[in-house]
Amino acid sequence: MKLGFVSAILPDLSLDEVLAFAAAEGFACVELMCWPIGAAERKYAGVTHVDVTDLSASGAAGVLEACARHRVAISGLGYYPNPLDPDPAVSGVAVAHLRRVIDAAAMLGVSTVNSFVGRDWMRTVDENWPRFLDTWRPLVKQAEERGVRIGIENCPMLFTRDEWPGGKNLMTSPAIWRRAFADIDSPAFGLNYDPSHLVLQGMDPLGPLDEFRSKLFHLHAKDVRIDPRRVNDVGRFDFPNRWHQPRIPGSGEIDWNRFLSEVRRVGYEGPVCIEVEDDTFGKALEGRRRALRVARDVLRPQFA
Repeated sequence: MKLGFVSAILPDLSLDEVLAFAAAEGFACVELMCWPIGAAERKYAGVTHVDVTDLSASGAAGVLEACARHRVAISGLGYYPNPLDPDPAVSGVAVAHLRRVIDAAAMLGVSTVNSFVGRDWMRTVDENWPRFLDTWRPLVKQAEERGVRIGIENCPMLFTRDEWPGGKNLMTSPAIWRRAFADIDSPAFGLNYDPSHLVLQGMDPLGPLDEFRSKLFHLHAKDVRIDPRRVNDVGRFDFPNRWHQPRIPGSGEIDWNRFLSEVRRVGYEGPVCIEVEDDTFGKALEGRRRALRVARDVLRPQFA
């Protein structure tokens, strides 16, 4: 396994600066964000370290040269919109850009693109299903043709009133993964597995690893702290932002030695990228860098 981080936490740094930081701090890889250039639509979105809009051969060569110079690999390209947004204009932009990210990954020789499948949050899983298949079968076919895999992060995207009641990402649980992989049966369609999203839902983050071992394409290292006093006060049916807090590994509920040992046992040998959404280190650049360093030191014994 290779230890890296998600570049979304360093939006104020250029690609070269992100890679220089990774090299200096001993990270082997980085998941590079590929949002369209423009204003962010939500927190941790809108970050562009590789602009795939019109990526040329020379542009791709420049990205690869920078990686080679710093000796840092690209774990995957990341773009996390809602391709099933009920507004066709929004979903259309998301799908079109995701196609560009897939093409860019092929140009760069990057094996994995990470994303959400999206969801119409006002509809049930069953009501979303036909559109999910219509949208994602062509995307997965494109990835297959390019020699690229798509790793879907299992984040519910259900934290605030704006995402209520269903959340904005469909693939949140083993039952849904099982159904999705049966209906889109492709070696190019799998998971960007984040254990914190299972803990958020009151689920065992180790339980699915064995069954879905062949679908583990990429792994996010993010933790979560559940406030039992708030849960007892408002209940888990209240908006999750009222009773949970994203944390870095070592500061939340997950036993990372146990989790990574199980990941290794099921045969996963891919990237493990720290995702920082933890404001306890502050919002300034140095605080965010420190969060990456502290998380690295918690996880590093598993990568020695």
